[in-house]
Amino acid sequence: MIPSASENNHLKSDTFDSLMSPVNHQVEQTSDGQSDNSLASLTDSNRKNLKDAVRLPDREDPNEWIANNLFDFHKQICMLFGTISEFCNAQSCPKMTAGKKYEYWWSKGPDRRPVESCASDYIDHLLDWVQEQLDDEEVFPSLSVDKKFPKNFNIVCQTIARRLFRVYAHICHHHLNTVKNLKEEAHMNTSLKHFIYFIKEFDLVPENELEPLKDYIENLTSTESLETA
Repeated sequence: MIPSASENNHLKSDTFDSLMSPVNHQVEQTSDGQSDNSLASLTDSNRKNLKDAVRLPDREDPNEWIANNLFDFHKQICMLFGTISEFCNAQSCPKMTAGKKYEYWWSKGPDRRPVESCASDYIDHLLDWVQEQLDDEEVFPSLSVDKKFPKNFNIVCQTIARRLFRVYAHICHHHLNTVKNLKEEAHMNTSLKHFIYFIKEFDLVPENELEPLKDYIENLTSTESLETA
C-alpha cells in the first residue's frame, strides 16, 4: 500500500495503496460470522468516560501517547474483524465498500492504477500494512531504542487512523447483524466510540473520511452512556 504523493514519503512501500471513492452504483451485502470473546477483554476496561480517556495525560509525550493508542486500536480491530472474517469473503463482499455510496480501491503497481478488491483482501493487506508501520523502529521507535519520532510522524499516524476507520465502516455497514447475533455489538460500539473520540482529539482523520458512518457516529456519541455487554 504505497501512499499517494499527497501523503507521506516516509511510509514503507507496499504493494497496495487505498483510496475512498464515491460510487454511483449501489452495493449491498449481508453475511454471518462466529464469535470471538477475546474482544471483550479489550473493551471492558474502557467502560468509563471515553472523552477523558483519550486526553493526553500530564507529562506524557504526545507522540508516545498517540503511538500506544494506535497499537491498541490495531489490536482491537484485528480481533473485531476476526469475529466475522470467515464470512467476509470474495463471494459475500466482492468489493470493499461501506454502504451503497463508498467503495475503497487499491492502487496497484508502479503506475498506481486503482483496482477493485474484495473486502477481505483489502482488509488483510490494510492490517498487515499497519502492522509493518508499527513494527518499524524508524517510525515507531521503542523506549529501548535511542531514537526520536520522525518529523512526519503525525502524517504517518493520520494515514494509519484513516485506514483503520475503513474496517469499522465496512463491518458496521455489511456485518452489523452478525455482530449483533454474536452479542459483540456493545464491545464493537465501545471500541468504535473510543476510536472516534481519539481521532477527533488529535485531528487524525478529516470529517469527510468519516462520512460513511456519519449517522452511526452521531447516534453513538450523542450520549456519554455506554451499552453494556
